[in-house]
Amino acid sequence: MQEDIFSSMLGQYQKGVFTQPTTFYFSIDDIKKTVTLDAECCTVENGKSVEEADCVCKTSGDMFNRIWNDGYRPGIMDFMGGAIKSNAPQLLQQLLTAFGKPD
Repeated sequence: MQEDIFSSMLGQYQKGVFTQPTTFYFSIDDIKKTVTLDAECCTVENGKSVEEADCVCKTSGDMFNRIWNDGYRPGIMDFMGGAIKSNAPQLLQQLLTAFGKPD
């Protein structure tokens, strides 16, 4: 399921949301991906391909699917309770916008 989400990102990316190259490292259960977004394109790579990502996101496959496919928008308690771990939650919101996911 998560592999399908990452594969679909390439065709859904809305140019211009990110003006500077921004890297995201996702650890979703046992899937590890690096996503890089800039003004023109989106790239998805297996594993961790950068030394330090701008945003790290660790969560379960169930939570990732709820956010991406079901429109769930996490609240502060999801982060405080550990369901989602991230060093930059605001970038996660911008990521959703870049893929046409409503607030």
